[in-house]
Amino acid sequence: MDYSVGQVAGFAGVTVRTLHHYDEIGLLVPGGRSHAGHRRYGDADLDRLQQILFYRELGFPLEEVGALLDDPDADPRAHLRRRHELLTARIEKLQRMAAAVEHAMEARTMGIDLTPEEKFEVFGGKDPEEHAEEAERRWGGTEEYAESQRRAARYTKDDWQRMQAEVASWGERYAALMESGAPAAGEGAMDMAEEHRRHIDTWFYPCSYEMHRCLGATYVDDERFKAFYDSMRPGLAVHLRDAITANAARHGTGAVGR
Repeated sequence: MDYSVGQVAGFAGVTVRTLHHYDEIGLLVPGGRSHAGHRRYGDADLDRLQQILFYRELGFPLEEVGALLDDPDADPRAHLRRRHELLTARIEKLQRMAAAVEHAMEARTMGIDLTPEEKFEVFGGKDPEEHAEEAERRWGGTEEYAESQRRAARYTKDDWQRMQAEVASWGERYAALMESGAPAAGEGAMDMAEEHRRHIDTWFYPCSYEMHRCLGATYVDDERFKAFYDSMRPGLAVHLRDAITANAARHGTGAVGR
Protein backbone atom coordinates (compact mmCIF):
# COMPACT_ATOMS: atom_id res chain seq x y z
CA MET A 1 0.00 0.00 0.00
CA ASP A 2 0.98 3.61 -0.33
CA TYR A 3 -0.28 6.64 1.52
CA SER A 4 -0.87 10.32 0.87
CA VAL A 5 1.13 13.02 2.65
CA GLY A 6 -1.93 13.82 4.75
CA GLN A 7 -2.33 10.21 5.85
CA VAL A 8 1.34 9.91 6.80
CA ALA A 9 1.18 13.17 8.75
CA GLY A 10 -1.75 11.74 10.67
CA PHE A 11 -0.03 8.42 11.36
CA ALA A 12 3.20 10.00 12.58
CA GLY A 13 1.75 12.99 14.42
CA VAL A 14 3.76 15.47 12.34
CA THR A 15 2.58 18.27 10.11
CA VAL A 16 2.27 18.12 6.34
CA ARG A 17 4.65 21.06 6.29
CA THR A 18 7.29 18.98 8.09
CA LEU A 19 6.97 16.19 5.50
CA HIS A 20 7.23 18.70 2.66
CA HIS A 21 10.39 20.09 4.26
CA TYR A 22 11.91 16.62 4.63
CA ASP A 23 11.21 16.01 0.94
CA GLU A 24 12.69 19.36 -0.13
CA ILE A 25 15.99 18.72 1.68
CA GLY A 26 16.19 15.12 0.49
CA LEU A 27 15.80 13.59 3.93
CA LEU A 28 12.58 11.74 3.13
CA VAL A 29 11.72 11.66 -0.55
CA PRO A 30 8.46 9.75 -1.09
CA GLY A 31 8.85 6.62 -3.14
CA GLY A 32 6.05 7.45 -5.54
CA ARG A 33 3.78 10.06 -7.05
CA SER A 34 0.16 9.93 -8.07
CA HIS A 35 -0.96 10.63 -11.63
CA ALA A 36 -1.62 14.17 -10.47
CA GLY A 37 1.91 14.50 -9.10
CA HIS A 38 1.01 14.21 -5.43
CA ARG A 39 3.40 12.54 -2.99
CA ARG A 40 2.74 8.87 -2.19
CA TYR A 41 4.57 7.10 0.64
CA GLY A 42 5.23 3.36 0.86
CA ASP A 43 6.11 1.15 3.82
CA ALA A 44 9.84 1.78 3.29
CA ASP A 45 9.20 5.51 3.50
CA LEU A 46 7.28 5.03 6.77
CA ASP A 47 10.18 3.00 8.18
CA ARG A 48 12.64 5.76 7.25
CA LEU A 49 10.37 8.39 8.78
CA GLN A 50 10.21 6.37 11.98
CA GLN A 51 14.02 6.38 12.14
CA ILE A 52 14.15 10.11 11.42
CA LEU A 53 11.80 10.84 14.29
CA PHE A 54 13.80 8.62 16.64
CA TYR A 55 16.93 10.63 15.92
CA ARG A 56 15.07 13.92 16.14
CA GLU A 57 13.83 12.90 19.58
CA LEU A 58 17.47 12.38 20.53
CA GLY A 59 18.30 15.92 19.49
CA PHE A 60 20.16 15.19 16.26
CA PRO A 61 20.15 18.02 13.65
CA LEU A 62 18.47 17.10 10.39
CA GLU A 63 21.73 17.07 8.43
CA GLU A 64 23.22 14.54 10.88
CA VAL A 65 20.09 12.42 10.68
CA GLY A 66 20.48 12.30 6.90
CA ALA A 67 24.15 11.34 7.20
CA LEU A 68 23.33 8.54 9.64
CA LEU A 69 20.57 7.08 7.53
CA ASP A 70 22.47 7.32 4.24
CA ASP A 71 25.82 6.06 5.53
CA PRO A 72 25.61 2.37 6.48
CA ASP A 73 28.97 2.63 8.27
CA ALA A 74 27.94 5.58 10.46
CA ASP A 75 28.17 4.88 14.18
CA PRO A 76 25.19 6.39 16.05
CA ARG A 77 27.03 5.86 19.34
CA ALA A 78 29.59 8.51 18.40
CA HIS A 79 26.79 11.04 18.06
CA LEU A 80 25.24 9.87 21.29
CA ARG A 81 28.50 10.36 23.16
CA ARG A 82 28.63 13.99 22.02
CA ARG A 83 25.20 14.45 23.50
CA HIS A 84 25.80 12.48 26.67
CA GLU A 85 24.09 14.96 28.96
CA LEU A 86 20.95 15.03 26.83
CA LEU A 87 20.91 11.26 26.55
CA THR A 88 21.27 10.89 30.32
CA ALA A 89 18.28 13.17 30.89
CA ARG A 90 16.24 11.23 28.35
CA ILE A 91 17.28 7.70 29.29
CA GLU A 92 13.80 6.62 30.36
CA LYS A 93 12.33 7.84 27.11
CA LEU A 94 15.00 6.01 25.15
CA GLN A 95 14.14 2.83 27.00
CA ARG A 96 10.55 3.17 25.87
CA MET A 97 11.75 3.72 22.32
CA ALA A 98 13.95 0.64 22.59
CA ALA A 99 10.88 -1.31 23.66
CA ALA A 100 9.07 0.02 20.60
CA VAL A 101 11.95 -1.10 18.38
CA GLU A 102 11.90 -4.54 20.02
CA HIS A 103 8.18 -4.69 19.36
CA ALA A 104 8.81 -3.83 15.73
CA MET A 105 11.56 -6.48 15.50
CA GLU A 106 9.34 -9.09 17.10
CA ALA A 107 6.48 -8.22 14.80
CA ARG A 108 8.76 -8.49 11.77
CA THR A 109 10.14 -11.85 12.95
CA MET A 110 6.61 -13.16 13.37
CA GLY A 111 5.55 -11.78 10.02
CA ILE A 112 3.16 -9.29 11.58
CA ASP A 113 2.80 -5.93 9.86
CA LEU A 114 2.40 -3.07 12.29
CA THR A 115 -0.23 -0.52 11.38
CA PRO A 116 1.02 3.00 10.54
CA GLU A 117 -0.53 4.21 13.80
CA GLU A 118 1.39 1.59 15.81
CA LYS A 119 4.69 2.56 14.23
CA PHE A 120 4.44 6.09 15.56
CA GLU A 121 2.52 5.60 18.81
CA VAL A 122 5.71 5.98 20.86
CA PHE A 123 5.92 9.66 19.96
CA GLY A 124 2.73 10.42 21.84
CA GLY A 125 0.95 12.17 18.98
CA LYS A 126 3.26 15.21 18.95
CA ASP A 127 5.41 16.61 16.16
CA PRO A 128 9.07 16.85 17.30
CA GLU A 129 9.62 19.74 14.88
CA GLU A 130 6.71 21.88 16.04
CA HIS A 131 7.93 24.97 17.90
CA ALA A 132 11.23 23.22 18.81
CA GLU A 133 13.54 25.60 16.97
CA GLU A 134 11.69 28.70 18.14
CA ALA A 135 11.60 27.54 21.76
CA GLU A 136 15.32 26.84 21.76
CA ARG A 137 16.07 30.17 20.09
CA ARG A 138 14.00 32.18 22.58
CA TRP A 139 14.72 30.32 25.83
CA GLY A 140 17.51 27.82 25.08
CA GLY A 141 20.02 29.52 27.36
CA THR A 142 17.80 29.74 30.43
CA GLU A 143 17.73 27.43 33.42
CA GLU A 144 13.95 27.14 33.05
CA TYR A 145 14.27 25.84 29.48
CA ALA A 146 16.91 23.30 30.52
CA GLU A 147 14.76 22.13 33.44
CA SER A 148 11.70 21.89 31.23
CA GLN A 149 13.64 19.75 28.76
CA ARG A 150 14.91 17.48 31.54
CA ARG A 151 11.44 16.93 32.97
CA ALA A 152 9.72 16.46 29.61
CA ALA A 153 12.27 13.83 28.62
CA ARG A 154 11.10 11.64 31.51
CA TYR A 155 7.39 11.81 30.75
CA THR A 156 5.54 8.81 29.40
CA LYS A 157 2.61 8.94 27.04
CA ASP A 158 0.34 8.49 30.07
CA ASP A 159 2.02 11.49 31.71
CA TRP A 160 1.31 13.66 28.68
CA GLN A 161 -2.29 12.48 28.59
CA ARG A 162 -2.72 13.19 32.30
CA MET A 163 -1.23 16.63 31.83
CA GLN A 164 -3.58 17.36 28.93
CA ALA A 165 -6.53 16.19 31.02
CA GLU A 166 -5.53 18.62 33.78
CA VAL A 167 -5.37 21.46 31.27
CA ALA A 168 -8.77 20.55 29.83
CA SER A 169 -10.35 20.39 33.29
CA TRP A 170 -8.81 23.69 34.28
CA GLY A 171 -10.03 25.32 31.06
CA GLU A 172 -13.59 24.12 31.56
CA ARG A 173 -13.66 25.41 35.13
CA TYR A 174 -12.12 28.74 34.18
CA ALA A 175 -14.63 29.21 31.37
CA ALA A 176 -17.47 28.47 33.82
CA LEU A 177 -15.98 31.00 36.24
CA MET A 178 -16.00 33.67 33.55
CA GLU A 179 -19.54 32.71 32.55
CA SER A 180 -20.62 33.43 36.11
CA GLY A 181 -19.26 36.97 35.77
CA ALA A 182 -16.44 36.55 38.30
CA PRO A 183 -13.91 39.40 38.08
CA ALA A 184 -10.27 38.71 37.29
CA ALA A 185 -9.22 40.19 40.64
CA GLY A 186 -11.73 38.08 42.58
CA GLU A 187 -10.79 35.20 44.86
CA GLY A 188 -12.08 32.56 42.46
CA ALA A 189 -10.06 33.80 39.49
CA MET A 190 -6.94 34.28 41.60
CA ASP A 191 -7.28 30.72 42.89
CA MET A 192 -7.53 29.49 39.30
CA ALA A 193 -4.44 31.53 38.41
CA GLU A 194 -2.60 29.96 41.34
CA GLU A 195 -3.62 26.49 40.12
CA HIS A 196 -2.27 27.45 36.68
CA ARG A 197 1.07 28.53 38.20
CA ARG A 198 1.36 25.33 40.21
CA HIS A 199 0.67 23.29 37.06
CA ILE A 200 3.67 24.89 35.37
CA ASP A 201 5.74 24.52 38.53
CA THR A 202 4.89 20.83 38.79
CA TRP A 203 5.23 19.77 35.16
CA PHE A 204 7.85 22.07 33.65
CA TYR A 205 10.03 24.30 35.82
CA PRO A 206 9.97 26.29 39.08
CA CYS A 207 7.58 29.14 38.34
CA SER A 208 7.85 32.18 40.61
CA TYR A 209 5.01 34.68 40.82
CA GLU A 210 7.09 37.21 38.92
CA MET A 211 7.77 34.72 36.13
CA HIS A 212 4.09 33.77 36.09
CA ARG A 213 3.20 37.45 35.72
CA CYS A 214 5.53 37.68 32.70
CA LEU A 215 3.93 34.57 31.21
CA GLY A 216 0.51 36.14 31.67
CA ALA A 217 1.58 39.07 29.51
CA THR A 218 2.82 36.65 26.86
CA TYR A 219 -0.56 34.92 26.76
CA VAL A 220 -2.06 38.16 25.48
CA ASP A 221 0.83 39.54 23.40
CA ASP A 222 1.60 36.31 21.52
CA GLU A 223 -1.24 35.53 19.11
CA ARG A 224 -0.70 31.78 19.33
CA PHE A 225 -1.00 31.71 23.11
CA LYS A 226 -3.94 34.08 22.93
CA ALA A 227 -5.71 31.85 20.41
CA PHE A 228 -5.11 28.80 22.60
CA TYR A 229 -6.65 30.33 25.73
CA ASP A 230 -9.41 32.16 23.88
CA SER A 231 -10.41 28.84 22.29
CA MET A 232 -11.52 27.78 25.80
CA ARG A 233 -13.67 30.89 26.02
CA PRO A 234 -13.42 34.23 24.17
CA GLY A 235 -11.57 36.75 26.31
CA LEU A 236 -10.02 34.14 28.59
CA ALA A 237 -6.42 35.14 27.75
CA VAL A 238 -6.89 38.71 28.96
CA HIS A 239 -8.93 37.59 31.98
CA LEU A 240 -6.22 35.10 32.93
CA ARG A 241 -3.46 37.67 32.56
CA ASP A 242 -5.29 40.00 34.92
CA ALA A 243 -5.97 37.16 37.36
CA ILE A 244 -2.29 36.19 37.30
CA THR A 245 -1.31 39.79 38.02
CA ALA A 246 -3.78 39.98 40.91
CA ASN A 247 -2.62 36.65 42.29
CA ALA A 248 1.04 37.73 42.14
CA ALA A 249 0.16 40.89 44.05
CA ARG A 250 -1.79 38.83 46.58
CA HIS A 251 1.30 36.75 47.31
CA GLY A 252 3.79 39.56 46.84
CA THR A 253 5.21 40.05 43.33
CA GLY A 254 8.53 38.32 42.95
CA ALA A 255 7.90 35.82 45.73
CA VAL A 256 8.71 32.23 44.93
CA GLY A 257 5.99 29.76 45.82
CA ARG A 258 5.72 26.03 45.42
